[in-house]
Amino acid sequence: MAVRLKAVLPYVLLILLSIVFLFPFLWLVMTSLKTPEEILKFPPTIFPEKVQWSNYQAAVEAIPFTRYMMNTFLICILNIIGQLLSAPLVAYSISRIPWKGRKVIFTIVVATMILPAQVQMIPQYIIFTNLGWVNTIVPLTIGAFFGAPFFIFLLRQFLLGVPMELSEAAKIDGASELRIYARIILPILKPALATVALFSFVWSYVDFMGPLIYLNDSAKWTITVGLQSFQQDHGAQWEKLMAASTIMAIPMILIYFFGQKYFMKSGSALTGFK
Repeated sequence: MAVRLKAVLPYVLLILLSIVFLFPFLWLVMTSLKTPEEILKFPPTIFPEKVQWSNYQAAVEAIPFTRYMMNTFLICILNIIGQLLSAPLVAYSISRIPWKGRKVIFTIVVATMILPAQVQMIPQYIIFTNLGWVNTIVPLTIGAFFGAPFFIFLLRQFLLGVPMELSEAAKIDGASELRIYARIILPILKPALATVALFSFVWSYVDFMGPLIYLNDSAKWTITVGLQSFQQDHGAQWEKLMAASTIMAIPMILIYFFGQKYFMKSGSALTGFK
């Protein structure tokens, strides 16, 4: 009996913790289905007395929701492409190619991770203003094509676990560094690259400060800025705001469910090399 209880207890604790973490999302969805009067009711209730599906249609029609989502997805896709092109190349050169000064460069790259984003805002804004890029999506995407320090660090640590014998054997057969990178390293990096794409999407999708600073034209706004503007213009119409926020959360949930297997593999893919 004690052994069975010991085996079941971890699952019980995990279920209880999952309920705690899922409750805010449940409250979000349930609030989006309530009437304004029911939302302000005290004591509050979790489940609506009568489901108001019309809140979702009203939320989508209250703002140019489709346009904001398309703008957001465009920025996310460009950032994912930029990170997948740049970060693996930098990580490969630092971890697999012996050249003088690579440790110093890697130290500088890692050191930039400790710089607060608030410190970088004003210098970056001045640079992008002088380049004429303000009110475009370029400031929100150009950095991805130079590699994010966190992704470079992540991929570099991943590549350190890949045996050098794979590259040496390919060099003996006459393969160049680019061919080794494309034919050997990239297939091995698939789980880590999926993790990079997942993080890049989430960071770009929920980014609020960047679009708020650089996008002045409302037609170019992302969904985060659009929802903030909706709250300012329409006051406390919480049922519509919660409905729009629920729709906004759907892509991240789908990305997680479809990408979690690659995310889990990224921690174990260092084993099994022959």
